[in-house]
Amino acid sequence: MCLYISRHLEQVILRANEMFPVVMVTGPRQVGKTTMLEKLIGEDRNFVSLDLPLNRELAIREPELFLQRNPPPVLIDEFQYAKELLPYIKYHVDRRKRNGDYWLTGSQVFPMMKQVSESLAGRVAVIPMQGLSGSEISRTAGGAFYGDPAVWMEREKTQKPQNLKEIYARIFTGSMPRAYSGAFDHHLFYSSYVDTYLQRDVRALKQGGDEMAFMRFMTACAARTGGLVNYANLARDAGISPPTAKLWLSLLQTSGLVVLLEPYFNNTLKRIVKAPKMYFMDTGLCAFLTRWDSAETLEVSAMTGQFFETYVISEIIKSYYNAGKRPPLFYYRDTDQKEIDLVIEVNQTLHPFEIKKTASPDKKAIRHFDVLTKTGKAIGAGGVICMTDSVYPLNADHCYIPVWLI
Repeated sequence: MCLYISRHLEQVILRANEMFPVVMVTGPRQVGKTTMLEKLIGEDRNFVSLDLPLNRELAIREPELFLQRNPPPVLIDEFQYAKELLPYIKYHVDRRKRNGDYWLTGSQVFPMMKQVSESLAGRVAVIPMQGLSGSEISRTAGGAFYGDPAVWMEREKTQKPQNLKEIYARIFTGSMPRAYSGAFDHHLFYSSYVDTYLQRDVRALKQGGDEMAFMRFMTACAARTGGLVNYANLARDAGISPPTAKLWLSLLQTSGLVVLLEPYFNNTLKRIVKAPKMYFMDTGLCAFLTRWDSAETLEVSAMTGQFFETYVISEIIKSYYNAGKRPPLFYYRDTDQKEIDLVIEVNQTLHPFEIKKTASPDKKAIRHFDVLTKTGKAIGAGGVICMTDSVYPLNADHCYIPVWLI
């Protein structure tokens, strides 16, 4: 029996249901989209899945008849299989003018989202979803992470501290709900997950080309998590052309498996590096692709710092998604080799953070924070996210922040 873990996104869904006729939840496979929405369904809402061939065929061939058989309020699962429904849903929405009529889920967001945004403009709330956050796993309150020491210290009262072994167990396991709600075999789950992704999603796009080459490409991306995107290097490792590498990375990005963190830029900054940084959103998948067989070997490996940084970035991104907000996250690097791992912009204020896998980072870790004064914007509280055991001041403006508080 699988144990359901409550999701912070539930409240966002319920708010969107009161504001929009259509609510669409998108994200990678197996992150819990359908399970969450089924928990929120009232007695009057119908449920239909387009994973079933008969339902899918009817929706494609007879969309009007399909909607008559499944009247609103309704949850249509795996909506990407029948985009033919879009104009008919638009017609019903415009005629009924009632919020909350249609809930949709979709995994293959890449071929679908342009048509959804065009057909249902102003009528749909598109809500991205990822795997479990640390606070969801520990059943504690969430909230978007930003530069407020008072919030960090308040969270310290409710969050259970985690040591290095526990953090790397979480990193290796990943964030898929299946890992925390029943029996779980890491290798079996992720090998099946990759097979499903290649067979059902990439092949369906008819842009993926050779599946083995795409697998090599995914592995090359995983080996570079936390690094700058270099299409020539990715192409060389996968045996493909740079344009194909760019296309395939966009597929990983829009399917929610990978996120690209853009460099912070404004007109006053002249010498910045403009390539984005790439992070896997699920560290368990990343560990599988890079062939680590345990949390212990990963923690002492040459990639330990990359995985620690990837975990921090993915957790912070999830904290914004789960609050129904777009993550205002950037990094900074210039041609003088000055770098800041993370810059969060809130209310025209920049909050800088370094990410270090150590319990006592040197104060020199924040030596580049001052470069942000060139932007002309206010510099707010930031600090070093690390393995410290509690929040404590680094100087008058910045703190050491335990990784288990994000």
